[in-house]
Amino acid sequence: MFQLRITMLRTTAVLLQIALALAPSFGWQEKQTNAPSARVTFVEVPPQKSGITWVHDNARSPERYLPETVGGGGIFFDFDNDGWLDIFLVNSGPADFFAPSKPLKNALYRNNHDGTFTDVADKAGVANSKYFGMGAAAGDYDGDGWMDLYVTAYGRNTLYHNNGDGTFTDVTDKAGVAAPGWSTCAVWFDYNNDGKLDLFVSSFVLYNKEMSCGDNRLGRRYYCIPRVFKPRPSFLFRNNGDGTFTDVSRESGIASALGKSFGVVATDINNDGWMDLFVANDTVANFLFLNKGNGKFDEIGLAAGVAYSEAGTPRSGMGVDAADYDGDGWQDLFVANIDQELFSLYHNQRDLTFLDEPGEISQAVRLLSGWGLKFFDYDNDGDVDLFLANGHPDDMVELLTPVVKYEEPLLMFENVGGVFKNVSAQSGEVFKHDYPARGLSVGDYDNDGDLDLLVVNNGQAPLLLRNEGGNRNNWLGLQLVGTKSNPMAIGAIITWQAGGVRRSRLRTNGGSYLASHDPRELLGLGAATKIDSLEIRWPSGKVEKFENLAANKYIKIVEGEGIAKK
Repeated sequence: MFQLRITMLRTTAVLLQIALALAPSFGWQEKQTNAPSARVTFVEVPPQKSGITWVHDNARSPERYLPETVGGGGIFFDFDNDGWLDIFLVNSGPADFFAPSKPLKNALYRNNHDGTFTDVADKAGVANSKYFGMGAAAGDYDGDGWMDLYVTAYGRNTLYHNNGDGTFTDVTDKAGVAAPGWSTCAVWFDYNNDGKLDLFVSSFVLYNKEMSCGDNRLGRRYYCIPRVFKPRPSFLFRNNGDGTFTDVSRESGIASALGKSFGVVATDINNDGWMDLFVANDTVANFLFLNKGNGKFDEIGLAAGVAYSEAGTPRSGMGVDAADYDGDGWQDLFVANIDQELFSLYHNQRDLTFLDEPGEISQAVRLLSGWGLKFFDYDNDGDVDLFLANGHPDDMVELLTPVVKYEEPLLMFENVGGVFKNVSAQSGEVFKHDYPARGLSVGDYDNDGDLDLLVVNNGQAPLLLRNEGGNRNNWLGLQLVGTKSNPMAIGAIITWQAGGVRRSRLRTNGGSYLASHDPRELLGLGAATKIDSLEIRWPSGKVEKFENLAANKYIKIVEGEGIAKK
């Protein structure tokens, strides 16, 4: 009997192994609860190798004017349509409290296709830092196939039209999108589904050089938490299709909510095909603008459970993002705050409410302040991971609270079966150092099939971090071009099946802080060597399907025309 039992156990084990081996063929997906893979590291590419020698000037002064400490934005985008991501970096500039001793410049680094970059900002016409710059957002607002550039600032924003010849023209006044005051993040999205990209612009506090928080306990001016400053309405500009925009902030309901807004992401929280907005606010309630589909938004942050902390208090919201991190088909939200306030990972309950389930993230961020952040698939296994760029806004905080630092570490979390595991210690030498990080952009700048990082530091040089090992898994890169839909296909739903595993992704836009990202979508395939099926559900409602696509390359899909020939 004992021998029979042993034989039966061995037989069961063999059958179980066979079943697990065959599972992908039947579309089963084993829930991962194992330890993180720790296969991917990020390597800093130094200026002498990249050619990126630009340094952010934060205009720090003894008076500690608040705009000095929140800046440092930058983006990946392909301005010359050569298929390689370029880099735009935003500097500070003239303001009512700052007169630079010499002109400060933004940088536009053209990708040389060999891991190096050349600054062409002067030639391109975007070098002059006209105002005290914050961040940028790239988008093809006129549908001519070239990425245009919107630069936010304290003072007045600027829209640069891409001329398609390596130069840009300032069309701010013609377009009507200056949004004076103090703007931080911006996002291009099609809020009314008319096939044109509209523009949301976050407004921070009402501020001028005469305003101050007073002195800290050391008797010195400091970068205070902005509770003392008045909130402002943000802007929504509707694209008229003729190079101009109409300010619909009031009639849409956006301006009815007064905030102190930093990060913003355009997403669809209820799967109704209309893009919503999640906005982080500093010291007042966060906003969740629900798109009603009739040109109106309802602000539902309080009812949705994303406005305040679990204790019912407002926090210092800075960076945000959205993604379906657990693969249930519904968009989840993330927001970073200042130290002691914790960060929130909001799980979508499918009924316009969210539950805060940060898990292991809480332990790592308790003493940190988060700015740039992004959900992205860092190891091409098909699910989204999470990167956080941190730094305290008060450069004297260490003299007042020894456990909190001004410069703080970067953090990398791997998604393991819907649970985020802190893998920072195994993710590269750069995670052992501290930085005054602000903006963060994500993109595959070397076209090797894994996503790299651009971290912009306040008052210091930026970090270009190359992904090493993410492309050990297979991948497919997509450039989606809308025709009836908006040109960037924001709001498209991408569904792919590879190796028996079916996954889906909503094409969001924005997220992070003072940044936009690689306009392409990188689909992780894991060990699968091809995509069995790919479905694109365009924002227009059109559905296109493709089969048997080879892995490890980038392709362009044009709405209604299929895969473009090179």
